Amino acid sequence: MTVRPALPPRLVIATHNAGKAREIEDLLRPFRVEAVGAAALGLSEPEETGETFEANAVLKARAAAEASGLPALADDSGLAVPALGGAPGVRSARWGGPGRDFTLAMARLERELGGGPDRRASFHCALALARPGGGVRVFEGRVDGRLRFPPRGANGFGYDPCFAPDGDDRTFGEMTPAEKAAFNHRARAFARMTAAADRRA
Repeated sequence: MTVRPALPPRLVIATHNAGKAREIEDLLRPFRVEAVGAAALGLSEPEETGETFEANAVLKARAAAEASGLPALADDSGLAVPALGGAPGVRSARWGGPGRDFTLAMARLERELGGGPDRRASFHCALALARPGGGVRVFEGRVDGRLRFPPRGANGFGYDPCFAPDGDDRTFGEMTPAEKAAFNHRARAFARMTAAADRRA
């Protein structure tokens, strides 16, 4: 018999990013957790003032937990490129301008890399689980790969069409959601969270 980890039976997904919300909902589905989106509850998005993925995830999770009275799960994630000194990093979405246009962000990425040969990159994710009036736990995941230009594939979101994980020539944008989950930084962070919950059950 499969033992389900001791996750909260109902929680808020503290993001207004539809792609992130969908991936987190898919990860939660096998655990029979009722997930409520921050937008559906009318929660505002706090300003992301942290200098790390962990700090921003904690900020968003705490704000949603206190505003809703429910446990809240927040994600902060982004792309780090060694040839650009780790940029865009925590400012990954902001590279697309005020409208967070990732077509523009990917074009900027290619432009700033120029003709340099180093195309290494990594996706990072910090998941923060906060309880109202209680503590916050953070779980991190990472996947390494290389950038591909021009971007390929219409699946996924964000920088997915220009990122190919190590071990696969396809970009995340060319993979199905299930295929992407095999490499996904978000799924790796989630696996650490559920393993920790399982140990506490």
